[in-house]
Amino acid sequence: MKVINFAAGPAKLPETVLEQAQKELVNFNNTGMSVMEMSHRSSDFIKILDKVELSVRKLLNIPENYKVLFVQGGGTGQFSAIPLNLMRRSAKKSADYIVSGSWSAKAAEEAAKYGSVRRVYPKIKSYTGIPEFSTWELDPEASYVYYCANETVHGVEFHFIPDTGDVPLVCDMSSNIMTAEIDVSKFGLIFAGAQKNIGCAGVTLVIIREDLLGLASPECPIVFDFQTIAGNNSLYNTPPTYGIYIMGLVLDWMTAEGGIAEMQKRSEEKAKIIYDVLDECHPFYRAMVTDSKSRSRMNIPFRLCSKGEADEALEKKFLTEASSRGFVQLKGHRSVGGIRASLYNAITRDEAQTLASFMREFYAKIMMQ
Repeated sequence: MKVINFAAGPAKLPETVLEQAQKELVNFNNTGMSVMEMSHRSSDFIKILDKVELSVRKLLNIPENYKVLFVQGGGTGQFSAIPLNLMRRSAKKSADYIVSGSWSAKAAEEAAKYGSVRRVYPKIKSYTGIPEFSTWELDPEASYVYYCANETVHGVEFHFIPDTGDVPLVCDMSSNIMTAEIDVSKFGLIFAGAQKNIGCAGVTLVIIREDLLGLASPECPIVFDFQTIAGNNSLYNTPPTYGIYIMGLVLDWMTAEGGIAEMQKRSEEKAKIIYDVLDECHPFYRAMVTDSKSRSRMNIPFRLCSKGEADEALEKKFLTEASSRGFVQLKGHRSVGGIRASLYNAITRDEAQTLASFMREFYAKIMMQ
């Protein structure tokens, strides 16, 4: 049975990408080798690497004074790498963190090992929205300001870029990079694990402004030192070669489909399809994010309710029936429960519509009982 994969990551890849990877698996470009077998310093692989970097730069319109790096360790690795590289930028060795969900909370906790961490607004009970910008307290002498553009667990997304003045803005875009057009020049550093919108697990993209290189703490491991990585064209040690290759295929697909502008249009349409069902069938379906301005286009967590309360038995029934229809990976994160539909770039509008139709059908059936 063909399935529709709504996983939060690793996530669905475009079928044409998988078919191309399958075709080239044992003999890439008539080299007689798989990309997995190539030396990372060979001319064949360096051509792949250079082409992927060029695709990233073109799609995101990256200014010349930024370096594009391909590293390992995932987004979680960057929770350490960023303070190790940037905390010493100011004499205070202090960074501001905008905590809007579990991933930014984990990043703040990790950064506190390497310097002082300030939350720009008081800790909130539940992550159901983003406090008004006017309530934030930003330190003009901070080394950097950090935020997560989209929280996959709680479904909170920033639909604006925070204005941090002269303090470098650092952003975790792991789950919404290349789903909306952005002005890269407003950021000091952007990072993103590839396994949601731009590739498979194993490679992390880092985009860093050149003036932020060379600031690493003495205790920073050399494999996390951005200056070392940039100075060696991401080849100081063996990079995730096959993951970089897959990223290249995904970026080629994205370009052929119309680029980021088209991905943004589709993401807004797909999200509306699902949110419309949640709103129409409320309170049976209850969106976890109560602030509509902070609703994620990528990850939509919701509960199924009876008598005004979340009903885990009903959610289990929903998941069982969904699975029988070929909808997989809809179970919510273990920390929050419920259901979560992830609508990354490879999910089509038709697939989102098919899920919405099932949700309406399930609602109607339960209401008739």
